[in-house]
Amino acid sequence: MAHRKQGYRFENDWPPEHQEYIFQSYKAAVTVPVNVEIEAEHHVLNMENVKRILRNARTISLMDCGCRRMFGHCDAPVNVCIDLDEFAEQNIASSLSGASGNTSDEAYDVSLLGAREITFDEALEVLEKTHEAGLVHMAYGHGEFYEPGVINSICSCCSCCCGILAGILRFGLAPHLLTSHAFSVTDASACTGCGVCVDRCQFGAREIVDGSLSINQDLCFGCGLCISTCPTNAITLVDK
Repeated sequence: MAHRKQGYRFENDWPPEHQEYIFQSYKAAVTVPVNVEIEAEHHVLNMENVKRILRNARTISLMDCGCRRMFGHCDAPVNVCIDLDEFAEQNIASSLSGASGNTSDEAYDVSLLGAREITFDEALEVLEKTHEAGLVHMAYGHGEFYEPGVINSICSCCSCCCGILAGILRFGLAPHLLTSHAFSVTDASACTGCGVCVDRCQFGAREIVDGSLSINQDLCFGCGLCISTCPTNAITLVDK
């Protein structure tokens, strides 16, 4: 949990030069809620925004997460990075040819990450698996194919390995750089203070204080990780 606190650094961590590369390369990032069925009166979450992005894609590719391959600070799934259209086609071609592309950063050398084309259904399966593993779905627009408002990558990120999410959290930049579509609401009368949601939250928005759940709403980005494992169904998502 310590790595979710501002200022924490692993001994084997991303150097400042990488952060500069990230900020120059990535232009937009949003958290994307996953489809989770809640045993209650209705389905709290849907993944219609993600499905729309994927359905409109001409090509979908899947490759390893360079961040987790390089640092391995957790045991989360590695073959989870989804790219779309021209960006996906470029990565597939690089993987087939062995060409490293326009980067000197080993973590982002796609020739080593095994990009391959996948179907719409396979992409949804990946997102469901990574949600179950406690990863945050981040939608990015970046690279030479970036256009304002256009998403060309959907990554499943952790706060310990991910060059973008980890850097944003450790330098306290999340409220300034990340955009979310929803926020969580917890029914205090149904909450037992078990702490399961605290462990699931990659943003450090939840903690147990004197036996009770304390929530910092400024750090909640509506990823939905806390909802799917709440044993009392005390948490719901509200659209912004």
